[in-house]
Formats: sequence, C-alpha cells, structure tokens
Amino acid sequence: MAEELRIKQLEKISGQHPCFSGKSNMNKGRVHLPVSPTCNIQCKFCKRSLNKTEQRPGVTNQILTPEKALEILEKALELCPDITVAGIAGPGDTLATPYALETFRLIKERHPELINCLSTNGLLLERYADELWEAGVKTITVTVNAVDPYIQAQICSFIFLGDRVYEGVEAAQLLIDAQKRGIRKMAALGAVVKINIVLIPGVNDDHIADIAETVSQLGASIINIIPLIPQHEMADFEEPGCQELSEARAVAEEYLPVFRHCQHCRADAVGIPGKGDLSHLLYEFGGQEQTFSHG
Repeated sequence: MAEELRIKQLEKISGQHPCFSGKSNMNKGRVHLPVSPTCNIQCKFCKRSLNKTEQRPGVTNQILTPEKALEILEKALELCPDITVAGIAGPGDTLATPYALETFRLIKERHPELINCLSTNGLLLERYADELWEAGVKTITVTVNAVDPYIQAQICSFIFLGDRVYEGVEAAQLLIDAQKRGIRKMAALGAVVKINIVLIPGVNDDHIADIAETVSQLGASIINIIPLIPQHEMADFEEPGCQELSEARAVAEEYLPVFRHCQHCRADAVGIPGKGDLSHLLYEFGGQEQTFSHG
C-alpha cells in the first residue's frame, strides 16, 4: 500500500515539477529563491559563491530577504506564467538559517497554487519537517552521497551541529543518521522526496546500490545521480564519464526511478529548465563557468 501511494504521489507531482520529470522539464517552470546564505556541513566538492558567472548550484548573484524573495517571485511569474514551482536551494543549506521557512510561509499565503520545493543536506530535516509541511513544502530534495560512514567521511570534511564541530567518521555517522530520520519523516507526512547523489569515482561509485536501496526503504520516490565536477578539496579528482554515469543510474534504477534531466541550476535560476534561464531579466549576469556543489 505504501509503495502504491508513493508511485501515485510521484506521478501526480511529475506532471507539474520540472526537476522530477523529463516531460515537465520542457514545459513547466521553476524559480529558485536564494535566501539561505550559510551551510552547516562542508562537502569536499562544494564551493559556495556570490557571482554572476558560474552556472551551478551553490552560486547566486545576491542573497535575498524573504520579503524581497516574494517580490522576485511575483516578477518571475509575470515573465514566465508556466512557473509551477517555488524552490529554495541555497546557496547554503536551506535549514541552516530560518529564512527558507519564512519565505515558504509568505509564498503559501500569497500563492498557494505553487509547489513549494526545498533542497537540503538533511542534517536538520527531521527537526523542521512538521514546520516545512505546514508551510506548504510538498517536495524535498536531499543530497545523500553515502550511507556508510567510512565512505561519507571521505566526502564531508565536517558538520556543525549545536555548538560543536564534528569531523571524520563521527561527523559522517551523525549526518547519515539525521538524513535517514528526515527522509523517513517527510515521506511519512506525504512529501515526495528526491535523492541527489554526487557520483565520485573511486569513492562512492561502488556504493550506489546501497544508497538507493536504503533511501527507497525510507520512503524516497526518485533519484538523481549527478557527476562530480572537480573543485575545492576534490579539484584533483576525475569527473565520471558518460559510461560510469549510465552504469550508476542503471544500478539505482533497480530500486527507484531515476531523473536524467538535471540542469545543475544556480540558486537563483528562473524559467523552464529545458528552454534556458530567464535570470538575466531579473538579475544582471555575465558568462558561464560550469562546476558543481550540492543542492
């Protein structure tokens, strides 16, 4: 029964959310509202930035207040009436500060017809799950790069929780446990949960089945596997090739549907992903440099 319900929820949301369906990726729009400035973990491939040039998650031209974000949303809807999703994906973690929740509450009041969508590392997801649901957040993306603490410790440098900094396997286990609780809680509330996995050759490429099986059992509905683009502490790592990416997606698909149309969007992206970005009409932008951080 739970599996049938999960399939029905995904089918329903796939018709409206461009980050959950290849078909919607070409005819439905989203607006990313960059209201979350800081993060509570440090992934070794992640490099957050304020600039006009890079095309990737973790980057924005500016940080918005919740009130300003609502203004940007109104302008975005005028530019692109096909926008169905109001998303918050950084540039830091959306739950490390209160601004994402404040923004979603404003959006729910003004535009209850929109799908509120959140991306997070999951560290604080269980803590805020009920508030997110009440604020109208019905789709969640959680970045889960490992469910083995010894593998996760190779990917995450540290986490900041409470008043302490945790490192190594201890930090990795804390993060994994928190992600599991958060995914389970949001799925139980009725949210459609997507899992992002950054594919890192030599680190988690042989671990995809374990991740996919675990998140499926927790109630996730879909997986998105993203190739590492080497930077920061992983600048010397190799980017996975098309064959490696294809094989990883095939493995994951034994457990859950796999989304294959990710555009690696900025934290301030606007418009229909498959038809280009309209951010230049809301913000001033220059050229593009492709790279990647979690989001």
